[in-house]
Amino acid sequence: MLFQTALLLLGSAVSPAGAFTAPTRAFTRRSGVSSLKMGGSILSTQTGMSSHDPTLIDKYMALGMPKNKVLAEYVWVDAKGELRSKTRTLPTDKTLSPDTLPKWNFDGSSTDQAPGDDSEVILKPQAIFKDPFRPVPEGDDANILVMCDTYTPSGEPLPSNTRYKAAQAFEGKEDLVTWFGMEQEFTLFNMDQRTPLGWPEQGAPTRAQGPYYCSVGPENSFGRQITDCLYRACLYAGLEISGTNGEVMPGQQEYQVGPCVGIDAGDQLYMSRYILARVCEDFQVFCTLHPKPIVDGDWNGAGMHTNVSTEEMRNEGGIDAIYKAIYKLGAKHAQHIAAYGEGNELRLTGKFETADMDTFCFGVANRGASIRIGRDTDAEGKGYFEDRRPSSNCDAYTVSGM
Repeated sequence: MLFQTALLLLGSAVSPAGAFTAPTRAFTRRSGVSSLKMGGSILSTQTGMSSHDPTLIDKYMALGMPKNKVLAEYVWVDAKGELRSKTRTLPTDKTLSPDTLPKWNFDGSSTDQAPGDDSEVILKPQAIFKDPFRPVPEGDDANILVMCDTYTPSGEPLPSNTRYKAAQAFEGKEDLVTWFGMEQEFTLFNMDQRTPLGWPEQGAPTRAQGPYYCSVGPENSFGRQITDCLYRACLYAGLEISGTNGEVMPGQQEYQVGPCVGIDAGDQLYMSRYILARVCEDFQVFCTLHPKPIVDGDWNGAGMHTNVSTEEMRNEGGIDAIYKAIYKLGAKHAQHIAAYGEGNELRLTGKFETADMDTFCFGVANRGASIRIGRDTDAEGKGYFEDRRPSSNCDAYTVSGM
């Protein structure tokens, strides 16, 4: 989820008299790190460290912005479900709504979304959020993040455009007022992409899982600063982020988005994933949405439990509508499992707070079931249900649109 760039640091040596002299250059390699030797000193070519020096970034961020201009970061989902983005400058009056934003394009052959001989893919703006990575003084026009979906130049949605399919599923059903609350779990690793935060290198924690869930203390909680920064950034952006907590496996975290109505749930969940990736980019921490990043040992996987409630379910006697919906889900269990995320078979084993993927079941307050009904919902006879089957890397548009 992180993107890295190659940075070559160049410099020059100055003589005592103040005249410039040609530097002596020689490449050396120490412990696998390439360096450039100039005038006897060693300059590391390690990248990404500028994010750790706020004074360097602040120098540029303090520069004034032109009036009536906005930076718009267009964000989209690629063929593999990963997020991509690029920036453009727009006049403020073009950024008032998705309808006033111009369409854009990108090289689809570089994202597995188009062939090289016809590579142009069209980005269509669908939702706007404030950009937490480019804040502006109070009262100035905010820079924006733009959630887009993808089309051919002739206007046909790409096969990877699951948002289009979900929007069609919601069309004409606005009277249901379907709320979604999505619980996004994720796992944080060191940049070796092998060692989760809080784990010893090439080893495992000496304590079994248990102390790490909703934990406090340096021996239990790993990644809280990242989750807190994500939380603030999402609130600033205007996302309906409703909470966070440390998860069962050390190095695993969770945040919740919602309640959101209809297609807005997918837009907000994907934009929250984008913000998560950008925050981890700043911290130089690798984040994975893989549903079972650690397969050896007794460790929980990661899911995206999805809470669902229609207006009928929230009204008096809504428990009947909840059970009807659950029975419908059960009838399509195999279809849902096939669409609920790659690698989910490693997670849905019947252990570690999951139901076996080949079995559909439901229960009250049962976290080992496919569908959980909350105890409050059962007692009040109305509310919502939780689908615990979607994996952490699932397609949020597909899950909500099914």
